[in-house]
Parts: sequence; C-alpha cells; structure tokens
Amino acid sequence: MKVLVIGSVYPRFDKDAEVPWLRTSVAHLKKAGVEIQVLAPAYKGLKSHDIDGTRVNRFRYAPASWEILTHEEGAPSKMASRPWLQLLAIPYIISGFFKCLKICRKWRPNVIHAHWPFPHAYIALGAAKLFRIPLVLNFHGAELLLIRKKKWVKPFLKFAIGQAQAVFANSSFTAAKIKAIRNVDVEWSPYGTTLETKDERRKTKELQGEKGGSLPLASATASATPSSGGTPQHPVVGKFKVLFVGRHIERKGICYLIEAAKHLSADKFEIRIVGEGDLTEELKAQAAQLEGDKNAARIVFTGKLVAPELAREYREANVFVLPAIVDHKGDTEGLGVVLIEAMELGLPIVASDVGGIPDVVVNDESGILVPEKDAVALADAIKRIESDPQYTARLLEGARNRIAEHFTWDNITRRQIEIYEQLTNRKK
Repeated sequence: MKVLVIGSVYPRFDKDAEVPWLRTSVAHLKKAGVEIQVLAPAYKGLKSHDIDGTRVNRFRYAPASWEILTHEEGAPSKMASRPWLQLLAIPYIISGFFKCLKICRKWRPNVIHAHWPFPHAYIALGAAKLFRIPLVLNFHGAELLLIRKKKWVKPFLKFAIGQAQAVFANSSFTAAKIKAIRNVDVEWSPYGTTLETKDERRKTKELQGEKGGSLPLASATASATPSSGGTPQHPVVGKFKVLFVGRHIERKGICYLIEAAKHLSADKFEIRIVGEGDLTEELKAQAAQLEGDKNAARIVFTGKLVAPELAREYREANVFVLPAIVDHKGDTEGLGVVLIEAMELGLPIVASDVGGIPDVVVNDESGILVPEKDAVALADAIKRIESDPQYTARLLEGARNRIAEHFTWDNITRRQIEIYEQLTNRKK
C-alpha cells in the first residue's frame, strides 16, 4: 500500500515542531506497513528532503523570499494581516498540481490523502482523475471557517467533496459542518497524542513515590489516589496548580481563565499559562491588574517551553484547563489534541463545551465541561477537582477509558488503513 499525503505544512527539519500530529500519524502508518511520501509547499526556497525516513516533496511557488504563505502561522491569518499574500494562492495551486502529477506518474500511489481540502483537493484532483487514484479528503476545520469570510469558497468545497472517494473529519463538530455543505458519509478520524506519554507516566509515578520514597503532600487532596488501575492523581506540592498550554490567541479563551483567578483562593491555587502568541502582552496586562488583589490566585506566564520543561509542567500540574471559545471569526477548537495529551499524563480536565472538545471530554465522565466565556463556572469546576479526590479519580478512570476507545494511534491508524484498502479494492 502506497499513500501520498498532501498538506500545507510538514516539518522542515528534524526538530521542527510544526504539525506534530501529522508527523506522528505518518510514523504510525509506516510502522503498520504503509509506504508514505509527503507533498508540501516549500518554505523560503526549501528543497525536497527526508524526515524520519519519509520523502517530503517540496513544490516551489514563488521566489524564495516570498515563500512564506505556510508554516509558523496559518495561511488565513497571514493573508488577513498581509493581503498581498493572497496573490500567491494561484501559483501555489498550479505548482502543487503539477508536482502532484509528476509524483503520481512516477511513484503511482494507491491512495492520495489530502489534508486541508481547500485548496489541496485541487492540487490532488488532476492526478487522482488521470491515474484513477482514490482520493481521501481530510478536514480539520480551518478550511470550513473560510466560508464565513469568503462565500465563493463554498461551491469549490462542495464540488471537491463530491469528487472524493472518502472524507475524514477530525471531530464530530467538523463532520457536521462538512455535511452542511454536502450530505456525504464522513469518517471520524481524530488524533492521538504526540507526547512520549509512557515515559512521562513513568516519571509521574516516580515523582509520586511509587518507586520508593514519597513526597510530602501539602493538602488533603495531595494523596496520589489511584483510579481503578489507572494513573494516580498528581500530588499537590505547594499550591494546587492549574495548567494551560497553547497558543495565546482569541479562540483559546485564556482571558476567562485569568478572570477565574478572582474566584480562586490565593492560598490554595496557582494558574500557570504556557505558550506565546499575538495576545500574550494583552493577557499579561490583564493578569497584572489582579496583582493587587491578595485573594486572587497567582498567575504565572512561563513563555514557550522546550520539551523537558513542558513535561515538568505536566507532571507538576493538578488540573488542565482549556477555556476555549468561539471567537469573533466563528473559529473554535476543532478537536483539542492538547486535552488528549493532558489526559494521557494523568491530569483531570476542565474545558469549554464548544467545537470538537465534547468528542474528547464527556461531561462528568472524562472531565468537566463548562459554558464558554464563564469565568465563575471555570473556577467552580477547578475547585471541585481540588476538593473531591474520589470524584477526580473517577474522571481520570473515565479519561483513560475514553482514550483507549477512541484516541490511540493504533486504533486510528488501523481504521485509516481499512478505508484505504476498501477504496483500492473498490477500484479493482
């Protein structure tokens, strides 16, 4: 089985942090015996290269200094701030179209799997039709957001969906939006974690004293209460640590987590905000206004962290919070991979009931869902996690079961391969 994966972004060098979930997906497909090549645009003149033993075919679409349409930030965001970048869309599609034809003529993949179908469906369609290769379109939500701002995109997406032999969506939320454009069968194909979770779980257990010794616990909730064979609760060392990890952008709703600090005791809680983004300085200014309130929880901005530092934040945290919202553009979380990673590392979850988050967090079973933009509800949920170890243990067990059923890479990969095989058998 040979599959050509098409996307707007793929790691440019070994330690590049771009689209780790796609890189991990490719690694698992290869482990299962699928031959993979990747087609992605160049970045500042980058030539074709290998990553993890996978051939990454780069197509050039402009002078090197202009090839900045993708990578490091979403193309829609770049084009919104620099409208002239929209002029690159046409050479982008044309160059990708001919590069795809060239690869398929020489390599003859059994399936073309195109992520972000607008515009990549149109890069893939020529080769798919000419060489009779089944086409899989994989939606992640961002391309559907374009319809709100650019009405002309909808008929192009509707046509592309009709040309595909299979359609994947990262969440039921995204799937519903696809069906609103064209009523087709949509396969739910989420992501698994991209962290080295087994190693991190081992480190967490060592931290909690499971392999000799123990740590002094700072409160009644600090006991490492195991959840029926699952991951023990993280001990509270000092204050109960509330963790957020992600880009500092509007749809993450970080301002509401900062607002929740007013309702969390300074004696018990500390909020730790990892990452950077366009709103970082604005969020720091908001947090600074609370510094005079002795009753409000302390807020710490860690900045962007390297892997060992990030792993430490997860190990030492006591609850993970994703206060996502639907932003002014109508954008929200397509799935929330960071929630899966936090669950894998033994953290109870508090998150907003928006977008694809309910696919991961089933309220009162694998975490707590709260209404978006509700700082009081966020604080109340965090306080419940802090005050009720038995309830938290039940949530951790539910999270472990949820991941095992829906978000392991082995299950995700197996289902993708089943679809590939169905398409190739149907072609015969």
